[in-house]
Amino acid sequence: MLIIFIKLGTVSISTVFRAVTLLSQDLGLNPCSRYSTLDKSVCPGLTKNMLINEIKRYKPSINSVSQARILLVGPVGAGKSSFFNSISSVFHGYVTSQAISGNSGDGVTTQLLPFRIKAGEDGKPLSFIVCDTMGLKAAPGEGVHVEDICNILKGHVPDRYKLKTASPLKEDDPQFDKSAKLQNKIHCVVYVMEASKVTDMPEQLMKKIDAIRQNANEIGVPQLLILTKVDEACIYVEKDIQDVYRSPYIQEKIHKVSDQLAIPVSCIFPVKNYNHETDLEENCDILLLSTLQQILRFANSYFSNISALETKGC
Repeated sequence: MLIIFIKLGTVSISTVFRAVTLLSQDLGLNPCSRYSTLDKSVCPGLTKNMLINEIKRYKPSINSVSQARILLVGPVGAGKSSFFNSISSVFHGYVTSQAISGNSGDGVTTQLLPFRIKAGEDGKPLSFIVCDTMGLKAAPGEGVHVEDICNILKGHVPDRYKLKTASPLKEDDPQFDKSAKLQNKIHCVVYVMEASKVTDMPEQLMKKIDAIRQNANEIGVPQLLILTKVDEACIYVEKDIQDVYRSPYIQEKIHKVSDQLAIPVSCIFPVKNYNHETDLEENCDILLLSTLQQILRFANSYFSNISALETKGC
């Protein structure tokens, strides 16, 4: 199998066996216990600056939209708000908490919240908006309603609308936005899931995620998945975040969730959010920025498809 390893700071192409094959002889040990660290990146600082500058230069590739809208979707406590806070921290230059985050069993986000990031403390807002929502739960009638997520994708739910677990926003509700302008729609969906729990989610939760995925597919919204808390999932990644793409355990999780949710491996990205840290770590920043870079590229692919349809008069 040919796999492209994205080491932090470099890109290398190697022929490797699938992680599940490597783990088959593990004799019951933690999959990471068979892993040995490899060479390190030689100049991550330059790569970080390149990523920051590219993201600062980003503009939606369609004139009618000034900011791409990115929707975070995932189970309660998976790290949606923490992912946004981590991205915001990188651009501020210090760890910050713009969005309220936490591990409450009920989640802390109850509205559709749009967050903007500035290019530095006194900089201009960047050309994308990260939308956070109430988390998903397995039990019926708990967590964000799948129908609400589908309406958010189509631009029918106004910003800061308070989501209701029991009943989704209906078309006859005065707050339902029937105009559904392109600038209010979602241009890329990002599923956020814990690396250690992603393959053990309850069946009912998987069904909800699959329903959202199918709806996004039907309306042509690109999707990708990020695996959070990779440092908690693998002891070697905990020691050095640079090893995340060379960890057989993380690779196994990526391939399994790819099979479960029918999301290509190339659309799954491991990250480490800032949760308890007080200072930024450069290699963690690179991992976050490279994921954001791909998210924005996915959004521009959506705009390109819209432009192509408009050109054809569809």
